[in-house]
This record gives sequence, C-alpha cells and structure tokens, in this order.
Amino acid sequence: MARLNNRKPSELRPTTIKAGVIEQADGSAMVTMGRTTAIAAIYGPATLHPRRLQLSDKAFLRTIYSMAPFSTTERVRPGPSRRSTEICMVTRNALEPALFLEEFPKAGIYVYINIIQADAGTRTAGINAASVALADAGISMKDLVSSVAVGKVGGEYYVDLEGKEEEETICDLPVAYMPRTKKITLLQMDGNVPNKEMKQLLNTAIKGCEMVYEKQKQALRERWAVK
Repeated sequence: MARLNNRKPSELRPTTIKAGVIEQADGSAMVTMGRTTAIAAIYGPATLHPRRLQLSDKAFLRTIYSMAPFSTTERVRPGPSRRSTEICMVTRNALEPALFLEEFPKAGIYVYINIIQADAGTRTAGINAASVALADAGISMKDLVSSVAVGKVGGEYYVDLEGKEEEETICDLPVAYMPRTKKITLLQMDGNVPNKEMKQLLNTAIKGCEMVYEKQKQALRERWAVK
C-alpha cells in the first residue's frame, strides 16, 4: 500500500515545530504533523488548586487535553470525555519522568494541550508540543520527550500513522521516548501482533522519536537564538 505523498514506511509526515507561540503563557509550542496540529501552553510553577492535590515533596503536573470542536470532520462535543481523560493521564505519565518536579514542592505545573486539527496521532503530537513548551517555560528537565505512533499496514512497519493508515493498521502503538537517556515513558498497544514483531515495531518507533527530537531541539534553538 502506497503512503500519502509517497512517504517511505520510516518517514515522518511533514513536521513543523515552533516554540513560544503564546505570549501570555510561561512557555508554549505548536506542533504540526501532517494534518494534525497541537498547541501546548504551560502555566507555572504556581499555587495548585484545589489544595488537596498539593504534594509535599514535589510539584503536581496537571495536564488538560482538549480538541477544538472544528478539529475533525465531525464536530467534537465540548467538555471532558473518557478519551480526553485517558489522554490527560498518559500524557502526564509520559512527561513526568523528564521533569525535576522535586524542585517545586506543593506547586502546580499546568500543561494545556489543544488540538486544533486532527488526522490521527493527536496524543503523540500533544506530547511533542508539551515537551517543547515545558522547555520553553524554563522547567528543569532531564531530556525532551518525543513521541510517535507506529503500526503494521500491508506487511510494512509504518511510522507516524495518519488517519487512513490508523484505520487499516493491525496495531496502533503510540510510544514516547527520551532519546538522551534512552528511556521509554509511554508504551500503549491497540491491536495484536506476535511477540517477535514487537522488537521491530519498537525500533521503528524509537527511530521516529529520534527524528522528532531533532526537530524539537531545532525549534528551541531558533526560539532562544541570540539576535
């Protein structure tokens, strides 16, 4: 099966990343991967509300994920859903290992992710945007977190699935990865593949994450270049 725009199986969708897109936020970023666009904004560290969520030894990372009503061909219903709640949780879990949250006890770091256009890969685009936005905000980090989804379509391992491919793949494997420390921070699986194929899928995902990582670093270099 030929990919859109004659993409190779190991090739990302056209990807652009820009840091510092929201002036009023402490840090922000926009990530476009094909026809999926995510904007992330960081507020904090700041007083955490409600106070019952405060942690005595570290900051609480609060992730808020939403899709704009016009982001897909069918209007998205406003407000939280089971899917958005799940993505908030996995995004937080993917980002936390990269952060020195112990530097901000009892504080909150708020991560807002809004999907303004969607054609598959919204959670991975959101993680990529949030990671750059956290760095843009000056939050201490061990590394950036990079993310892609991989799958198997027509016997080929595809990186960075788009809409039609996501429908046709026998598995959908979103992965988040810290390239410098070589640590996987998110690994989900929708579908079923033999164990022997998991290694190849993971290697494909890691190579994709490393390509995203270079684009994330370049966005931050451009943002903070001395003019």
